[in-house]
Amino acid sequence: MVKINGEQLEKAGKSVSEVLAEMGISGQRVAVEINEEIVPKAKYDETILKDEDTVEVVRFVGGG
Repeated sequence: MVKINGEQLEKAGKSVSEVLAEMGISGQRVAVEINEEIVPKAKYDETILKDEDTVEVVRFVGGG
């Protein structure tokens, strides 16, 4: 199980890119942190989630 934004999900073994696509937010401006370390966008495809990882996904929204 992987904790994503506070929710335990069965995402171990999937890449960050796969999880973002499943969440419907691939291609959007986001920041991803795994175990308190920011993951560079260039590494989303190769970064594989493991059991017990804690992931935070933050979306950037514009406003004025």
